[in-house]
Amino acid sequence: MKTDFNDYGNLQVSNLPNHLRQFVVGQNYNEYTSLDHAVWRYVMYKNLSFLKNVADNSYLQGLEKTGITIDSIPNIQDMNDILGKIGWGCVCVDGFLPPASFMEFQAYKVLVIAADIRQIEHIEYTPAPDILHEAAGHAPIIADPKYAEYLRLFGEIGSKAISSAKDFELYEAIRHLSIIKEDPYTQPVEIEKAEKAIDEIQNNMGEPSEMAKIRNLHWWTVEYGLIGDVNNPKIYGAGLLSSIGESESCLKDDVRKIPYSIEAIHQSFDITEPQPQLFVTPDYNHLTTVLEQFADTMSLRKGGKEGVEKAIQSKGLCTAEYSSGLQVSGIFNSMFLEKNELIYLSTLSPTALSFQNTELVGHSKDYHNDGFSSPVGRLKGQNKSLENFSTEELNQFGIIVNTRVKLEFESGIVVDGVLIDTLRNNLGKIMLLSFKECKVVNSEDTTLFEPEWGIYDMAVGEKIISVYSGIADKDQYSKENPFVPTEKTHKIIYSQERLKLHDLYKAVRLIRQGELSKNELPLIWQQLKEFNNDWLCAIEILEICDDKKLSTEILGFLKMNKNKTVKHLIEDGINMMQ
Repeated sequence: MKTDFNDYGNLQVSNLPNHLRQFVVGQNYNEYTSLDHAVWRYVMYKNLSFLKNVADNSYLQGLEKTGITIDSIPNIQDMNDILGKIGWGCVCVDGFLPPASFMEFQAYKVLVIAADIRQIEHIEYTPAPDILHEAAGHAPIIADPKYAEYLRLFGEIGSKAISSAKDFELYEAIRHLSIIKEDPYTQPVEIEKAEKAIDEIQNNMGEPSEMAKIRNLHWWTVEYGLIGDVNNPKIYGAGLLSSIGESESCLKDDVRKIPYSIEAIHQSFDITEPQPQLFVTPDYNHLTTVLEQFADTMSLRKGGKEGVEKAIQSKGLCTAEYSSGLQVSGIFNSMFLEKNELIYLSTLSPTALSFQNTELVGHSKDYHNDGFSSPVGRLKGQNKSLENFSTEELNQFGIIVNTRVKLEFESGIVVDGVLIDTLRNNLGKIMLLSFKECKVVNSEDTTLFEPEWGIYDMAVGEKIISVYSGIADKDQYSKENPFVPTEKTHKIIYSQERLKLHDLYKAVRLIRQGELSKNELPLIWQQLKEFNNDWLCAIEILEICDDKKLSTEILGFLKMNKNKTVKHLIEDGINMMQ
């Protein structure tokens, strides 16, 4: 347990397990520059002036309920104080999280917020998650109970989706691209190289995994969703709400509007570019309907041979749950079938056994260090599953501790050894039978376990009812989570010239707050003229300037700016003030 973990006095944050806490970073609020705050103000003002007519009412109402202000970047402590009142919390993280971890935070009703804020060069659209996207985009709609429950349920289901071996490779490639694109010192050749790497991975992904499909659902709803009438929709997706460029362009006719359905699982996306099509849900209840439709197709709910097959193909840590309640967590490597039914499974990695997401005493991954294997199914000639045998029935069939027992399964699997222990759960179901001097063979007399290999712990269960990504008792693996990204967001070291510009922004901010006199504005303006490419500080001065002569000069300077990239931003800034 981390002793320095800050839960902000928020119940949801304090309930986070250790394996999620390792992603949490400090906000370091004092490191935001006055230029950062100016970027926040501009985007919030521009968004609200536009979004009041095109955003779903849940967003506009939520801004007030969640305490998101216009003038300053929000403090995570303040946000937790307010979100806590509606049963949610928030923490800061470093950029993109692995999809499963991101969704699991949602399941715990905790919003993850990238602590950094976009550079002014990316003020309209950032390739990396930032506090504008997370706090101003995601947080407000959580105040709507139906949407909040959808988000929680999505996290609960999505975090269990099985990934392919390629999914994490693609995640790291996208994370890398987002990091270097947001770094102003990155050379164009590096960005081009990263983009080619993503293209190469995406062109060789193979069959989309459960995670790839549910990630599509998340993108086309939580991030880029529209709501209402398909011919006149409103915006509720956080990616659109926080993008002053795309929030406007997304409603134009050249962006195709599609009624939202489970078919969205097949629509991929490019996270670094505006989207050419968007999906429209009639209401938030429909989001949950589609999510449940997809969940019914997942191994989480279907289990069986298809689920174990997906786990094997993923080459990652997965959990298979027997009908007895026993959970087997490891990297699955093989299975046997009989008449197309699963009869035996095995792992090749250190494997843990659990019940109700708590590791069984004596059955850690250190104990099952070489893997685990066991049959699935009923005993031959029995109408009752072994897991449901009473003590009397065990005795009746000679399944007695300290005696040699021979179990023959319908599948032809034979387990022959000295029974040394039985383990039932609190529901009365038998989960494990442990043998010494044990040999296990299949119907073709292929040896699956030899006596000299040690104790054979046999899982008990007629069926595999669920297979899902990750470990049942995740805190047992928290110190060696393989999905924590290695590349960190670049902390920008500003040049002396840039720092001087920051000082001018700071002075303007102090004047707005009444801590400096407006008499300083002419001097600040004279110094600002050295920065020909800056436009936002000029707008900030113009906003608070009472001197008509100075205002006219600044207005003329802004209107003479020929840079097509920022010309419309300047015009919008002037219009907002007017």
